[in-house]
Amino acid sequence: MTELNDCGCGRSPTGKCIGWHSLSEEEFQKKLKAYEAKQNAKK
Repeated sequence: MTELNDCGCGRSPTGKCIGWHSLSEEEFQKKLKAYEAKQNAKK
């Protein structure tokens, strides 16, 4: 991590740490799908 808010685990879709590093794989997949749906709804 080069900056304090950069994501070191690679799970953040934004590249900035949003706390997803502690999620189980199942929780991560659910959050990712919800995030992608929200982003697609904005388009």
